Amino acid sequence: MVVYIRTQGARIIREGRHLLVKKEQDTLHTLFTYKLDQLVLFGSVEITHAALVSLMRHAVDVVFLSVNGRFLGRLSSAEAKNVFLRKRQFELLDNPGFGLLVTKSIVAGKLANLATLLNRIKRTKDEPLAGVKAQAIQELLPLLASAESVDSVRGYEGKGTALYFEAFPKGFVGDWGFTRRVRRPPTDPVNSVLSLLYTFLMNRVYAAVRIAALDPYAGFLHSIDYGRYSLVLDLMEEFRPIIADTLTLSLFNLKILQKDDFYIERPLNEGLSTLSPQPIPDVTQDPIGWITTDTPAPEVLDLPEQTGLENLAGMVRTGKYPVKLRDDAMRRVIEAFEKKLTTQFFYPPAERQLTYAEALIYQSQHFRKVIEGEAAVYQPVLLK
Repeated sequence: MVVYIRTQGARIIREGRHLLVKKEQDTLHTLFTYKLDQLVLFGSVEITHAALVSLMRHAVDVVFLSVNGRFLGRLSSAEAKNVFLRKRQFELLDNPGFGLLVTKSIVAGKLANLATLLNRIKRTKDEPLAGVKAQAIQELLPLLASAESVDSVRGYEGKGTALYFEAFPKGFVGDWGFTRRVRRPPTDPVNSVLSLLYTFLMNRVYAAVRIAALDPYAGFLHSIDYGRYSLVLDLMEEFRPIIADTLTLSLFNLKILQKDDFYIERPLNEGLSTLSPQPIPDVTQDPIGWITTDTPAPEVLDLPEQTGLENLAGMVRTGKYPVKLRDDAMRRVIEAFEKKLTTQFFYPPAERQLTYAEALIYQSQHFRKVIEGEAAVYQPVLLK
């Protein structure tokens, strides 16, 4: 179970075998630590020492975010005891052949998923540009297969991402001011939601990597750097379009998010929460986000950090003021994200139905098998 605490000024205390989330004298939630996998705290939320000890004893991953969802840090239990696995993982960082093989697989999966999503936009929205860019991405795949270095692989990943974001804006109904990927800070509603969902996704992949007893810092596609979760970022890549990008389309095109759900943060100007009483549409019913489109789409629905390279085209930074979500809109995004992760699809390697949340764990365990030599090559999850 993953629990999000967003009430500013809340305090988490231990009472017996469980935790209480309190605001002044009121008890807002009761948390049972044996049921918790991850606790995500936004902004000014305090935890007592006794509560922290309880969370660590139950190996609960505690993630700290800013009030608007920017990642700050985490508190986690002791490292996995399999030192020989981590030793093998770090040894392979110095094996160019292994690095080239695994990064080709990761990037091939990501590029294939980017192209598939653009082709869905082309068919559903009748947008020729999406088809053109999808074809251009697909043409990178044979070049990727013949790449002779990890740097070349990173270059193809960057080129594919740039092509993708040239056409991705065509998937949205209405004008949201989104023309390209902008981060630090995001300067339009779409970029704001993409950044938030990528943060949520990173936290879930991090937890999956830890479950697999791998070191989150020792990755291959994303160059290793001080404090960078390189392996987590590696294993996120195939899931960015599958989970975060398709969900972003659904949130806007199904009108779960409206323009007044966002505000521009300027000095001395804070956004105020606006409650929304209307029911939230089921984002998992948007056919563009399905793992496979073999099932006919319901007629009632119309389509309504990347690598270690810091300055790729399509990943632009600006000096403008950030656009941020209001409080109740944040709740809707969190609910939609968790709903998305419960979506099931047939996963061929397991020969059974898995949820996206389970697939994140399965892929990390699959990557461990590649590290240990039990699997010859990493197989990414693909949209069909």
